[in-house]
Amino acid sequence: MTAARKTWGRRLLTSLRLTSLRLRLVLVFALIALIAAVSASGIAYWLNREAVLTRTQDAALGDFKEAMQDRVASLPRQPTKDELDRAARNMAHGSQGYSVVLIGENPDGRTVVGTSELDAFTRDDVPASLRKAVEKPAAEKGEKSGGSEGSGEESYRLFWQRKVEDGTPYLVGGTRVMGGGPTGYMLKSLEPEAKDLNSLAWSLGIATALALVGAALLAQAAATTVLKPVHRLGVAARRLGEGKLDTRLRVSGTDELAELSRTFNSTAASLEKKVADMSAREESSRRFVADMSHELRTPLTAITAVTEVLEEEEDSLDPMIAPAVRLVVSETRRLNDLVENLMEVTRFDAGTARLVLDDVDIADQITACIDARAWLDAVELDAERGIMARLDPRRLDVILANLIGNALKHGGSPVRVSVREEGTDLVISVRDQGPGIPEEVLPHVFDRFYKASASRPRSEGSGLGLSIALENAHIHGGEITAANSPGGGAVFTLRLPSGEGDGDGGPGGSADDGDTEQQAKKADR
Repeated sequence: MTAARKTWGRRLLTSLRLTSLRLRLVLVFALIALIAAVSASGIAYWLNREAVLTRTQDAALGDFKEAMQDRVASLPRQPTKDELDRAARNMAHGSQGYSVVLIGENPDGRTVVGTSELDAFTRDDVPASLRKAVEKPAAEKGEKSGGSEGSGEESYRLFWQRKVEDGTPYLVGGTRVMGGGPTGYMLKSLEPEAKDLNSLAWSLGIATALALVGAALLAQAAATTVLKPVHRLGVAARRLGEGKLDTRLRVSGTDELAELSRTFNSTAASLEKKVADMSAREESSRRFVADMSHELRTPLTAITAVTEVLEEEEDSLDPMIAPAVRLVVSETRRLNDLVENLMEVTRFDAGTARLVLDDVDIADQITACIDARAWLDAVELDAERGIMARLDPRRLDVILANLIGNALKHGGSPVRVSVREEGTDLVISVRDQGPGIPEEVLPHVFDRFYKASASRPRSEGSGLGLSIALENAHIHGGEITAANSPGGGAVFTLRLPSGEGDGDGGPGGSADDGDTEQQAKKADR
């Protein structure tokens, strides 16, 4: 289950990465829509809230003011409690539905309170700040609590304030009949208006959510419209990178994406033409080298036979002629090796080199390579018998001959050859006792015809030996690396797979073993 979750998580992350531009577009559209919708909804809510509350407040305060003028003004200046209760109930029975408290003084000079509803609204429920504002003398009423309204004749000054109790909003208003008349307070619940405003808020919230969803859908549609051509362009570019140079995009429209598709098609066509021209030139060059090498083999065979005869008769030649004969023999051999190397390189380039696999005892193979070239006294072998690998013996011999011969020629003896197994890989190291390879030369030691070295004498070889050894390692699925040993000297490491391979060899056509037999006899950088 854990592995399944991890796999699902990786797929999700991959999907998110693949559609990151789409997600960014959708998020930007959604964010813009959210900001616009929230701003519009907030402004609409605030305007409606003020309109609703102001309308309800003005209606309630206006009705309360008229009731005070009509009913309280007709009361005696020193009313009784019953008179105040009756007046409060009459005022509360109006259309606005508020509770009333009336406060006055009886003939005995004591404060009497009349209420429209017993215990529903009392004097103690009136905010102290509002009572203070209402009870101030007229000359001091410069400060107001919540707000005030004048009648124009200064007979009444109406004060109001909003408060919230137990989550329910209320409007509290108060006024006093000037000249010693009763003081009146009203309490109106704003719960219906609050419910209306809550409904409005929910409606605006739903509208905002719908706008957000709509914006996301529009963004998805826009992103699909924009990104579909981009996706096709990405697929086409990927196919082009894989070597499918005939890839083209279908162009429709006249917008920027269509122009981009046209540019891609033009670029792909130009690239296809250039690659075709380069391939044709490369093929022509390969054919030239192969044809030249084949044409040179016939005269070289004759020349080699003559030089072998001259070499055998060297002791009987005139001392003045003998050096020239030795030079001809040496250069003929070099030319013969060069032709063989060129033919081998041509096979690798054409992909016709092929493996002939066999089960090989590595220690025996290395010993046979060293013994065939009379290197037994100059090479130390560290290899256990019985290490088997399925390889092409002839091509392995070419690799070993080049590496060991190169070490003897440029590094000096003794050369140490060690063999070890690392998992399914076979690792063969060839280390010499020379000064090592300069750091600036290391990247080029396997380049074709590269022979120059700051610390080693100029090679007399063709400069193809190590590159051929590397190609033979590659055809096995292996690798050769060059480095300098911390203890001094250069180290060439051959790494080959030791598992079972195809019995008929690697890719390409069949190779003529006789054509490359000389590769197993020469070691040449």
